[in-house]
Amino acid sequence: MNSSTFHQVATATVRDFDPISGSIPATKVEITVSCRNLLDRDTFSKSDPCKTEVIDNTLNPDFVRKYILDYFFEEKQNLRFDVYDIDSKSPDLAKHDFLGQVHCTLGEIVGSPASRLEKPLGGIPGKKCGTIILSAEELGNCRDYATMQFCANKLDKKDFFGKSDPFMVFYRSNEDGTFTICHKTEVVKNTLNPVWQPFSIPVRALCNGDYDRTIKVEVYDWDRDGSHDFIGEFTTSYKELCRGQSQLNIYEVSCDKDSRYCYPLSVSSVSLCWFASLTMTSLVLKGNPSQSTSLHYMNPYQMNAYAMALKAVGEIIQDYDSDKMFPALGFGAKLPPDGRVSHEFPLNGNIENPYCNGMEGILEAYHQSLKTVQLYGPTNFAPVVNHVARYAAAVQDGSQYFVLLIITDGVISDMAQTKEAIVNAAKLPMSVIIVGVGQAEFDAMVELDGDDIRISSRGKLAERDIVQFVPFRDYMDRTGNHVLSMARLAKDVLAEIPDQLISYMKSRGIKPNPIPPAYSPGDLPQTNPV
Repeated sequence: MNSSTFHQVATATVRDFDPISGSIPATKVEITVSCRNLLDRDTFSKSDPCKTEVIDNTLNPDFVRKYILDYFFEEKQNLRFDVYDIDSKSPDLAKHDFLGQVHCTLGEIVGSPASRLEKPLGGIPGKKCGTIILSAEELGNCRDYATMQFCANKLDKKDFFGKSDPFMVFYRSNEDGTFTICHKTEVVKNTLNPVWQPFSIPVRALCNGDYDRTIKVEVYDWDRDGSHDFIGEFTTSYKELCRGQSQLNIYEVSCDKDSRYCYPLSVSSVSLCWFASLTMTSLVLKGNPSQSTSLHYMNPYQMNAYAMALKAVGEIIQDYDSDKMFPALGFGAKLPPDGRVSHEFPLNGNIENPYCNGMEGILEAYHQSLKTVQLYGPTNFAPVVNHVARYAAAVQDGSQYFVLLIITDGVISDMAQTKEAIVNAAKLPMSVIIVGVGQAEFDAMVELDGDDIRISSRGKLAERDIVQFVPFRDYMDRTGNHVLSMARLAKDVLAEIPDQLISYMKSRGIKPNPIPPAYSPGDLPQTNPV
C-alpha cells in the first residue's frame, strides 16, 4: 500500500503595514476547511489528506487545524487553496499529486449564509476534483460570550481538620494536544458540595470557535501556601456544556469508587456582533461618452473613472450580498423613445427588473446605457436617495442594510432636497457612499459628508452620519498602478460602513440573531466519491 498524504496550502494577499499609523486589524477570523469527493490518486488506497495533521485514507477530510487571518471589511483579500496528495517526505510540491485548486476572497466566505462557502475544486482539465467547504468564525471583538454556573456534589475531603475549599480551572485544548488555561473560578470555602458563582467568558477563549473542541476542567482544593490538592478532572466541549442542567451533562471528577460529580447549573450564550446582508445600488450621470474629454469616454484600452470607481467599491460590497443581484440606476438623462428627462432610470433599461448580476452585469448595463440614453441636466440626487430609502424603510428588522453608491462629477441641482432626503434616510438601515470624479470643486459633496458638521434640514439634525465622500482624483496613482490605487479607494470609501451599520442596530435596540448551530464536521453530507 502506498504511503500517501494530502497537503493543502492557503495563501492570502498580505496587507501593507503602515509604520506611521501602525494600523491594528479590526478583527480576526478563523477558517475551517473540509473537502468532499477528492480525486483518488493512490493506486491501492485512498488519498490521506492532511493540513499539517494527517487524516488517513479518506476522500472527505475534515481538518482540525485552522487558518486565522486578519479580516478587513473594506479590503479585497484574495485567497487560494491548493490541494495535493503527498506520497513522500519531499517538501517540493511539484513532486506530489495535484488534486485541485480554488480561488475566493475572505469577504466571500464571511458574506456567505452562515459564513459557510462551498465551491468546486478545479485546475485539472476534464476532471471533477470534488468540493472544498470553507467556514469562517470571527475571532475579534465581536464575539459570543458564554455565561456559566457550576456545582459539585460529594467532592473529596482533602483538609485534615475541615472540608475542602474547592475551585475549578478551565483549559482550552490546543491543536498540538496541549492545553492552555483560560479561566479559574473563585474558591468556595469549607464545603464538599460547592456552588460556584456564575461567570462570563468569551467562547473564543474556551474553544477558539470550535464547539466540538475538547475543554478540560480540573478541580482543586485550595491551600494557603499554593500547594493546592488535586481532586479530579473531566473533559467536555462547549456543545455539551450548552445542554445545561441535565442527566447527560454530569461529569465524574474522581477516580474513587464513590460518586463525586460536577455539573453545570446553567449555560447561556449571547452574540455581540451583527452582519446584515448588504444591498448596493449604483448610480452614474452625465457627460458625452463619444468625446475623449468626457468622464464617460469609452477608451478601448482602459476603463473610465466611473467604471474604475464602480468596480473598486462594488467588488468588495458584492461579497456580502447573497444573490449578487444589484439594482443599478442612472440619473440625469433623456430616455428613448420620447426624450423625457429621468433622475432614476434603470441602467439595464428594464423598469420592472432593474437588477444586474454582479459587478460585471452592472458594468455591462452601464456601457449599454451610454449607447441608448442622452445624458442631460439638471443633476438631482434626492430622487435616487429617496428611491433606496423606500426599500430600506420596508426592511427595518436588522436583516438587511442598504449601501447606496453614487458616482458623480460633483454638480448637484437640488441640494436642499438632497439634504432633507439624507436626514430622513439617517433613520433607516442605509448608508450613502459618494465618489466624486473629475476636476470640479466638491464643496457640496463635502457638506453632505457631514464629518465636520452633521448635516441638517429644516432645523432637523441627521440622527446618524451615513454619508462618506471621497474624491476619485486623490487615488490616481502617478505610477499608473491602478490596481493599488483602486484598492486604496475602496478601503477609504468602505471604512465607515461597519460602524454605521452597528450604530443603526444599536439605535434601534436590534439584537443579533442567534448564531446558527456550530459547524460540526459530522453534519456535512457524505457523498459518493467521484
